[in-house]
Amino acid sequence: MDFTRRKLLKQSSLAAAAIAAPHLWLPTAREAWGATLKKGEPIKVGLLFSLTGQLAVPEEDSTLVMQYAIDEINKNGGIAGHPIQPVIVDAKSDFNVYSEKAKELIIREKVIALFGCYTSASRKAILPVVMSQNSLLYYPTCYEGAECTQNTICTGPLANQHSKDLIPYMVKNFGKKVFFVGSNYVWPKESNKNAKIWLQEAGGELVGEEYIPLGSSEFGPVLGKIRDAKPNFIFSTVVGASDIAFHKQFKQEGFKVDSMPIASLTTGEIETKAMGAEFGAGHFLSAPYFQSLENPTNQKFVENFLKSKYGKNGSTHYNMEETYLSAYVFKAGLEAAIKKTGNVEEITSRMIRDVSGGVRVEDDISPEGLIWIDGDNFNSWLKPKIGQCQADGSFKIVSESKEHVAPDPYSIYPNAGKCTAAGLVAPDGKSRKNVI
Repeated sequence: MDFTRRKLLKQSSLAAAAIAAPHLWLPTAREAWGATLKKGEPIKVGLLFSLTGQLAVPEEDSTLVMQYAIDEINKNGGIAGHPIQPVIVDAKSDFNVYSEKAKELIIREKVIALFGCYTSASRKAILPVVMSQNSLLYYPTCYEGAECTQNTICTGPLANQHSKDLIPYMVKNFGKKVFFVGSNYVWPKESNKNAKIWLQEAGGELVGEEYIPLGSSEFGPVLGKIRDAKPNFIFSTVVGASDIAFHKQFKQEGFKVDSMPIASLTTGEIETKAMGAEFGAGHFLSAPYFQSLENPTNQKFVENFLKSKYGKNGSTHYNMEETYLSAYVFKAGLEAAIKKTGNVEEITSRMIRDVSGGVRVEDDISPEGLIWIDGDNFNSWLKPKIGQCQADGSFKIVSESKEHVAPDPYSIYPNAGKCTAAGLVAPDGKSRKNVI
C-alpha cells in the first residue's frame, strides 16, 4: 500500500471526523472529561500497539515489555494499593484501526491512559481522539517534534536528541557525502528536515533523497541511485519490515559497510535479530538505550526480562526500553496526582499529565540511567548515544553525551515559539493549545 503524505493527512482527517460520529458516546457539559479512578478498582490502561503487519517487529515487544513492567509494579503493591489492569488490542499496522481502537479504549473501556504507537502517522491518527476526550497518551519512541499537545507524554528522543549528534559523527568519521533513505510518511520527512540543517552545519553534502512506501520491501531502484551517487554513508529513517529488507538488500547488492555504512534512527537489536547479525554488522544507530549498556540496573533488566515469559523474542532494544520507562513515568505521575488531591476518586487522565512535569525515573529503575520529564513540553531529558552493530548483533557504544540533553520540539522552527504546559506560545505572546 502506498502510504503517501497526502494519504496520511487524509487518514488523520478521517480520524478526526470520526470522533463526531453520532453512534459514539460523547460527554455532556455536566460529565467529567477524561476517565477517573474508582476506589477499590484496578487502574485500567490501554496498550495500543501492532501485533501483526509490517510494524509488528518493534511494536510486539512494546506490548510485551509493558506487560512485564505492569507485572513488576503490581508485584510491588501496584499504585497506591491499586493494581494496573492492561487492556491489550492489536492495531494491525493500520492507521484507521489505531483510531478506532483508541476510541474504544477511552470511551468504552474507560482506560485512564493509552500507551501506544510507533510511527508518527499512527500517533497523529489517534491524537484527535485523545484530545477530544481529554485523555492521556504515553508515546514511547523517537519522533520528529514540531508538536505541542496538552495530552501527550513522550519518553523517546526528539530529533535534537539523536540525529543532531549522529550526522556530524558520521561526517567526521566517514565523509561529507550522504544519501537519505526513508519510509514515506511524516516522521522520516520531518526528521530529514532536521538532518539537512545539521548536515549543512557539519559541512556535509546531500547527494540524494528517496522515500519508499511504508511496508515496501523493494529497494532495487533506490540502491541503484545510491550506487550512482557514491555517498560516504546513508542516513536511514526506514522503519519496520522495510528496514530489515533494506539492510539485507544492501549487503546482497554488494555494498560494503566499511566504505558506506548506514546510519539509522531505527535499526536496533530487535531489527538486527530479525534480519540476521551479518546484515546489521558495521552499521550505526543513535538511541538513548542499547542492550549492551554496562550498569547494574540494565544488567538486571536484561536478565530478568529475557528469562520472563515476555522475553520470547530474545533481546531488548531502545523502543522497548522507552516503553518500559513510560510505565514508571505513569506510576510517578499518578502517585503525584494522588498526593496532590488526597482522593483517588478525584483523579482524571488530564490531572496525571498536569503533575507529571519534572517526574523522574531514577538510576535504580531506568536501564539507560536517570531520565526526567520536562515541565514545559512533557518530553524527556535523555543522554544521546551512538552505537555500532557488532558481528554478534550487539552494539558497541562509540559516542555518548556526558550531560542530559533537553528535549526541543521546535529546534529547527524557532519562529514557531516555545512549547509550554499551557500551549505553544508564539514570539508575539499568543498561545495555541494542541498543536499537531
